[in-house]
Amino acid sequence: MRYIKREKLQLGQTGWVLGDLPNLFAGAMSVDIYTCPGCSKIEFYLAETVEEELPQKQCPNCGKKHDFDYPKCPFCKYEY
Repeated sequence: MRYIKREKLQLGQTGWVLGDLPNLFAGAMSVDIYTCPGCSKIEFYLAETVEEELPQKQCPNCGKKHDFDYPKCPFCKYEY
């Protein structure tokens, strides 16, 4: 297998009603892409590096920080 490159694959689905909005919240997965020079088969492997953390936001209700993509605070359940 020959290494091609590292790429981020978008997670989530495009919906009929919300379009690409769910993709915005699903995030991405880093993978290493390899190909077979003989048969052109492609394989994906999880990237070995640790993913960077999501940006944080502070809850206006309880003041605790959490990942920005939560629809409500995981601590006090405040809905944005």
